[in-house]
Amino acid sequence: MAALDLLEKYTYEDYKKWEGRWELIDGIAYSMSPAPYPKHQEIVLKIAKELDENLDCEGCKVYISPIDWVINDENVVQPDVLVTCENIDDETKFLTQTPKLIVEVLSLSTALKDLTTKFSLYEKQKVKYYVVINPTTEELEIFEIENDKYKMIKKFKSEGVFEFFWDNCKTKIDFKKVFK
Repeated sequence: MAALDLLEKYTYEDYKKWEGRWELIDGIAYSMSPAPYPKHQEIVLKIAKELDENLDCEGCKVYISPIDWVINDENVVQPDVLVTCENIDDETKFLTQTPKLIVEVLSLSTALKDLTTKFSLYEKQKVKYYVVINPTTEELEIFEIENDKYKMIKKFKSEGVFEFFWDNCKTKIDFKKVFK
């Protein structure tokens, strides 16, 4: 029996009643506190700005956390930054479709989850691009889904430009601007 099987399982109905920020992965509740450090938030803002300013795609948008992506009744996550082409109107309270691109900026309290649990979840959901950034070392890795598995396609340290493509869309990040 796996240790995680011993933990109490929750659903989206439970999640909606909780105060504070939480994520739900395979029915297991993960607290999103403490709040991220200022450097973490600065990187999130600059990444979102780069993606948004360079986004060439009808109907796609960039969002920063907190925004819920409700995958199913047992999985609700709040990626740091995401790009989605889901049609979102004023009534929509959360995302339901798989984002095209997700960026997670590591912090001490979330690094293990981002590198393992969320990595597997995003891979399973076929998020086309997953970018993981270490704000302390200013290193990042970019993964792309290939044959239903993530393949690391690029690794940067503090600078470099990467272009993301899907369908008839594209965007890019100049990491020198992110880390200056």
